[in-house]
Amino acid sequence: MKKDEVAMIGFEIVAYSGDARSKLLTLLKEAKLGNFTEVQPTIEIVDDLLKKAHESQTKMLATEAGGEEVELGFIFVHGQDHLMTTLLLRDVVMDMIELYQRTNV
Repeated sequence: MKKDEVAMIGFEIVAYSGDARSKLLTLLKEAKLGNFTEVQPTIEIVDDLLKKAHESQTKMLATEAGGEEVELGFIFVHGQDHLMTTLLLRDVVMDMIELYQRTNV
């Protein structure tokens, strides 16, 4: 797989995980204000975006595991960074929302 193909996969991962990150931060702001009505629908959207990012990542992994040479570049590494931090952010935001819900009862 050539470097430009790997870069496109990196851009996909950045786009999907970046959208998920933005939605998570907006959701957290709403939860701080006591608005919990959008939690479940938004988390479903976030999970779908993260699934798409993961599918893009899996394409790369499968290619390399299949024995094809892969030329890594910074864009792909940047995508990986975005995905991993967004996965962590999802967990933290969900815990924070749970805490806000408990204190808002």
